[in-house]
Amino acid sequence: MLILQNAASRAILGTRNASMRVLQHSKSAKKPPLTFHATRLLGRGEHANTFSRALILEEKPGQAQEQQDAGPAFRNAPTLTFRKVKSGGIQQPDSPFFTKIDEPTHEPSSEEIPGETIYALATAPGRAGIAIVRISGPACKEIYQGLCPRGGKLKPRRAHVRKLCDPDEHTRILDFNSIVIPFVSPHSSTGEEVLELHIHGGPATVKAVLEAIPRCKSASKIRYAEAGEFTRRAFYNDRLDMGQVESLGHMLSAETEQQRRAAVCGNSKTLMVRYGDWRTELVAARAEMEALIDFSEDQHFDESPAELLSNITAKVKNILKLIAQHEAASQKGELLKNGIRISLLGPPNAGKSSLLNQLVGREASIVSQEAGTTRDIIEVSLDIRGYLCTFADTAGLRTQPPTSSTDDPVSQIGAVEQEGIRRAKAKASESDIIIALASIEPCSSPSHGFEICYDVETLTLAAEAPQSIIVINKSDRVPAETLTTLIDEFKSWALPATVISDENLPILTISCQDAAEEQNPNSVWKTEDPGNINQLTNSLVRTFENMTSLPVDEQELLGVTARQAQLLLECATHLGDYLAEANPYFEEGNGEGGCDIVLAAEHLRSAAYCLARVTGKGEAGDIEEVLGVVFEKFCVGK
Repeated sequence: MLILQNAASRAILGTRNASMRVLQHSKSAKKPPLTFHATRLLGRGEHANTFSRALILEEKPGQAQEQQDAGPAFRNAPTLTFRKVKSGGIQQPDSPFFTKIDEPTHEPSSEEIPGETIYALATAPGRAGIAIVRISGPACKEIYQGLCPRGGKLKPRRAHVRKLCDPDEHTRILDFNSIVIPFVSPHSSTGEEVLELHIHGGPATVKAVLEAIPRCKSASKIRYAEAGEFTRRAFYNDRLDMGQVESLGHMLSAETEQQRRAAVCGNSKTLMVRYGDWRTELVAARAEMEALIDFSEDQHFDESPAELLSNITAKVKNILKLIAQHEAASQKGELLKNGIRISLLGPPNAGKSSLLNQLVGREASIVSQEAGTTRDIIEVSLDIRGYLCTFADTAGLRTQPPTSSTDDPVSQIGAVEQEGIRRAKAKASESDIIIALASIEPCSSPSHGFEICYDVETLTLAAEAPQSIIVINKSDRVPAETLTTLIDEFKSWALPATVISDENLPILTISCQDAAEEQNPNSVWKTEDPGNINQLTNSLVRTFENMTSLPVDEQELLGVTARQAQLLLECATHLGDYLAEANPYFEEGNGEGGCDIVLAAEHLRSAAYCLARVTGKGEAGDIEEVLGVVFEKFCVGK
């Protein structure tokens, strides 16, 4: 008998105390097996079958005499027999999920007790053609045997037509011609044993199957899943990283094409790998600094303290530069995910409500010839060529004339209107785009026919906004030549007075009246762009593209979420504190008292901690809290 004990055997069995022995067989023996013995097998959660792609694993009762001869290390140890795999393909190992196996004769230890099995409806509730019930956990075999007592064996990742029965009364059929699909750990969506039941989508059928699952006999607990629990298990089993989890959440909630695009960008593992690399650099830098603190008097380092700090500072500055790039990209990604906020501002009766109705294609806001009809803010969300936009119709902005008579109710601004104006200004301050409306009105002087009426404060707010468009309404009142003259006059003296100096600022002319008339089915006149509303829409889309575009090699940065950006900002703050602590060292030039190494190392630790929270990995004390915030947004079946 030959006994081999080496590192290779320990690696195969995943244990520190493992041995391999080759049993000698006679020449007449067919296919002599190689029998491995181990004092401890891989625990639950470790990939015990990672090496089974080349070998088939079977559990055999140990031979007492052979164990006695082998010594105490092999006593009471299971025997693992490996058979040679046929050439030309990989043979799947037998799994307790879909094959009948002999139950172990020994009592399982606390480490071998299986975890809970969860189940949930993975499709939307209600009447449907098909409903999918997802099950994940160690009790998938028992659930299958309880629902399909005569179903027979299943092949992994294959669809099987089965009849589902009540686990307590097998003659009572719950559903017929159901599809049963098993997935074997770790090759499943959660990394565990997974069973999917594709059943008929009638509410009564779905209810009967869901009520029957927990009544199946099982050694482990079977319960209904919590929100996002399937995805949480996939994260724990390294099937998804934190970036992919958050991207999945955005994909499930995507309503527009650009939201879907941003979610796809976040599905790449590149971002999490990059953040993990940054954290590794910071941890290594902190370790070097702490080694300098603890062993500077006893050890000889290849670098002097000044060289060490210089190298670490260069790394920190590079990471800060990259973080700033990611933060800027995250703002563009959030515009795609959360929508672009657009406020309609202008004086009373300029046509804000009419424009909103034309953009959304329905009467979302009340339109009246009476000035000041809109008092409160009216918000409407709209999908414009894949971009989610939220338009806000606000109260008209105006100031009370100082010489107005108290007897003139038109010139007076009441308390309700004042509150509406205040809310309009507040909404403008938080908007991404401001559409500043002016209108062509009859001139008060008899010598002129028409003039452009505008509000100075509206144009000032537009100048302070990230993006703005000036729209002149009621262009149907004057001929084209007169309209051009009025616009030139408006540019020459109105815009400079409101600190708007950009000559390329879009100024568009529209006519909500013409647009409304052409929508009338009895209208005789038809044009390609009634009222120039499409021209305004095209201008908005170009603005959207400028606000959210990134170079081709940076498209993945659109996947940076608000949570990740906030943690990156905290990381940048700690790195800035490190630079503030390290810079005096180089400024003094003597290295004496210029830098507190302990404090600088602590800043690096805090920065690395923030990156650990971004990825959901590493030494972060509140990782569970972070995961809770992420997964609570998922539906139950995910």
